[in-house]
Amino acid sequence: MSSTKTKTNDSKGRKKEVKKETGLGLTYKKDENFGEWYSEVVVSGEMIEYYDISGCYILRPWTMAIWEALQVFFDAEIKKMNIKNCYFPLFVTENVLQKEKDHIEGFAPEVAWVTKSGQSELEVPIAIRPTSETVMYPYYSKWIRGHRDLPLKLNQWCNVVRWEFSNPTPFIRSREFLWQEGHTAFATKEEADQEVLDILELYRRIYEEYLAIPVVKGKKSELEKFAGGLYTTSVEAFVPNTGRGVQGATSHCLGQNFAKMFQINFENEKGEKAMAWQNSWAYSTRTIGVMVMVHGDDKGLVLPPKVASVQIVVIPVPYKDADTQAIFDACSETVKSLNEAGFRAEADLRDNYSPGWKYSHWEMKGVPLRIEIGPKDIANKQVRVVRRDNGAKVDIPVVGLVEQVKDILSTIQESLFNAAKEKRDACIKVVRTWDEFLKALNDKKLILAPWCDEEEVEKDVKLKTKGELGAAKTLCTPFDQPELPEGTLCFTSGKPAKKWTYWGRSY
Repeated sequence: MSSTKTKTNDSKGRKKEVKKETGLGLTYKKDENFGEWYSEVVVSGEMIEYYDISGCYILRPWTMAIWEALQVFFDAEIKKMNIKNCYFPLFVTENVLQKEKDHIEGFAPEVAWVTKSGQSELEVPIAIRPTSETVMYPYYSKWIRGHRDLPLKLNQWCNVVRWEFSNPTPFIRSREFLWQEGHTAFATKEEADQEVLDILELYRRIYEEYLAIPVVKGKKSELEKFAGGLYTTSVEAFVPNTGRGVQGATSHCLGQNFAKMFQINFENEKGEKAMAWQNSWAYSTRTIGVMVMVHGDDKGLVLPPKVASVQIVVIPVPYKDADTQAIFDACSETVKSLNEAGFRAEADLRDNYSPGWKYSHWEMKGVPLRIEIGPKDIANKQVRVVRRDNGAKVDIPVVGLVEQVKDILSTIQESLFNAAKEKRDACIKVVRTWDEFLKALNDKKLILAPWCDEEEVEKDVKLKTKGELGAAKTLCTPFDQPELPEGTLCFTSGKPAKKWTYWGRSY
């Protein structure tokens, strides 16, 4: 526990007592029992609280601040693309939901139904949206009549419900979650194709620039694409501790399938009847779970400065007979100047907790930077600055504090990304044969293999790797393709390989 590193002169016994008294510190270690560690860290870090309905979680302010930071970035970017926010109802009738057969089959087991109102049965059951294609598109057909009505570009920030699953995991697999869903319609396929990639790039930026997580941009296989769509692109993250991929966010080209079902037709410039081309795209609160899994450590959360609700916590360290008020004033003054400079800083002036307890508390919550101020610091016109990501300490003169803090936070953001990328890259295993594939799978690797791109072959791999840990599947075919030498064979079917594809187990 970090209180062992405090400046107080506590004996070893006292420190143990502090831990026992406060219940601070995690019971599980990330490398030893990842599942239990994760469950503990999201609760102890005050991100979620468990709810009395399985698979539903209370998102606490510490989580919502991160969600809002991502929302502010993404919302501004899509507005630059002239995408407008709207809101559609949560409920959808059965006959509308059933309209696009492939689509509803893909979601059928997860749809939650409302069947009663008070004591009376509803004549027609109503579904709660698992996603909004079928909720929105009947109205697109009403609003789109001529080519001047296109493109129609809408987005909504909302919740969705997907009920049927085992092993709920906070953020990663929950029955209700928050997301944005964009739904756009165009006159041409070229416009739709372009937008798919533009949005995917924004998702990459969310992960890499904000959450400091490396991702692969690529295309999903036919088996793994969005049900009812033409093709699906995604950003794929990877959790080295579990050896599992995570579909980070998806951008789908729906083609004209939904336009056909919902009669989304328009009169083009030549006066001919044409069908719209559509996209849908989404990222969800799952992003936050990936961040916890990738960066968290045995002391708790580690938050990237760009999304942390509190970037800097200032803690007074009064000694016996020190002028406590002067120390508290110095802390408040420091917070004031940091906040005025645009940082998110807070002082922890609670007098019923020791500095050591506070260090542990804010480390658990993942605050990127801690500033300690004691009588010596005041005398020397300096403060002590401690990084959460690597524990490095440095004394900084008060005069240049704002500039130094700016540099340190930017360094933390960068080194979190670099450390995560290094770990992820060390897990990538290039294989060419089935035996190499199986070994890499058991070693929890992110597998890059030459593949013949046949659906039956992927189904076969799923079947053959089915087990307690879950089957292996394609994660994505990266846009950034390594060279495929002539004559390269598929790692499993032995047929000519058409592409390099990432495989692995996933959440």
